[in-house]
Amino acid sequence: MAAARVTPKMATLARAARPVFRAPVQQRAFTVASKSTASPLQAVKRAQPSAILRATNLNKRQYSSEMANALVQVSQNIGMGNAAIGLGGAGIGIGVVFGALITAVGRNPAMRGQLFSYAILGFAFVEAIGLFDLMVAMMAKFV
Repeated sequence: MAAARVTPKMATLARAARPVFRAPVQQRAFTVASKSTASPLQAVKRAQPSAILRATNLNKRQYSSEMANALVQVSQNIGMGNAAIGLGGAGIGIGVVFGALITAVGRNPAMRGQLFSYAILGFAFVEAIGLFDLMVAMMAKFV
């Protein structure tokens, strides 16, 4: 019963909230502004990126402070040291490969030639990883 009382009041409120008169929608024609009507600020905004790119010398660093140069050198040295840690892993890997070769030849001396070729292949793979790590270390320092 309470719902019956609320519904007519809401209906009257909804009718009262509707506009009696609607103004016709005006059609606007969009025109492109000519270059003469563009403000000088817009022309500067459009020209700024190309002027900045032309003015920037890509070979120069973006800083000139001695402290900034020192910090860059320190960070390069730290990066090279962190990357060179993997060279120790390559040394350990080479030791494991040849240690396994000695153990295998000690167990079966007849397969010495075949085991040696496998050991050389393993040595080449471990050494390649070491060389890649050395390359990363040099890139951290000099690039």
